[in-house]
Amino acid sequence: MFSSVIASIAGNRRERTLRRRNILTGLVTLLVAVFALTLMSGQSFTPPRDVMRVLLGDNIPGLSFTVGQLRLPRAVLSILAGLCFGMGGVAFQIMLRNPLASPDIIGISSGASAAAVFAIIVLSLSGPVVSIFAVVSGLAIALLVYALSFRNGVAGTRLILVGIGVSAMLQSFIAYILSVAPAWSLQEAMRWLTGSVNGAQLGQTLPLLLALAVFGGLLLSRARDLEALRLGDDTAAALGVRVARTRIIVIITSVGMIAFATAVAGPIAFVAFLSGPIAARIMGNNGSFLLPAALVGATLVLLGDYCGQFLLPSRYPVGVVTGALGAPYLIFLIVRVNRAGGSL
Repeated sequence: MFSSVIASIAGNRRERTLRRRNILTGLVTLLVAVFALTLMSGQSFTPPRDVMRVLLGDNIPGLSFTVGQLRLPRAVLSILAGLCFGMGGVAFQIMLRNPLASPDIIGISSGASAAAVFAIIVLSLSGPVVSIFAVVSGLAIALLVYALSFRNGVAGTRLILVGIGVSAMLQSFIAYILSVAPAWSLQEAMRWLTGSVNGAQLGQTLPLLLALAVFGGLLLSRARDLEALRLGDDTAAALGVRVARTRIIVIITSVGMIAFATAVAGPIAFVAFLSGPIAARIMGNNGSFLLPAALVGATLVLLGDYCGQFLLPSRYPVGVVTGALGAPYLIFLIVRVNRAGGSL
């Protein structure tokens, strides 16, 4: 009797593990396929053999510049930024058990954007200094929202509402700065605000690699605790999870990844918001959503940038494409929650 029950449980576990492995393999395969597409095609088509020669270091006149200096840095930066946005966004959504708990919604991206605009227009700064301003500001806004929403713990609904209010104030600040900006710095600020990987260079990928290694590695090490939080704070505490410490770690690591990605590529709209729900729909109940959401985020940014460059009547930054995808989903989600009698 007991042996059959144990065998059944073990069989179900193996089946879920195999299904998760197959889904992750499929997501990686899709990402690699889109990556190959972006390297091979653009204004002209480059055969796979020539792409491989360039990647291996051969100097091919014309193609070494097109593939090695234009397409490759853009694609790599898109993937790394998408990984950061996807993993950071879904961590917030899992921790607060609310699909609206995304850095796009609760003000973290707005904080980084406001700091960058202030640095560009008011302080006349550029380059890595602007990125530092954005990272520090994103972390500061996250701590501010957390502090303002803390009252005998942090409720997801309260944090979201506080974040929306802080985001509105930051957007007003950005609008004011842009209204008084001189023409020569306005274009740079607007390009940064939209979210774009135009002019990407391989040197820009180093901060994102460090963010993924440090913050992403720490977040993945807390995957079990984060999954326990999906069951509620009381249940997680009963399972031995230190809820308050886990929340702080998740906030710092998630905001760190989001802030670094925003500092390098701008606030690419709705990638952090969409990646988690898409990953959840694909994975079902097969383990942590962190890696699937990261892969979904990378695919969204990479594919969105390719569509914005070559599949639309005019060229658009990737943030415009992802914003066009994310806004209808946000409306749908709010309507669905309202019809279900829930509250935000």
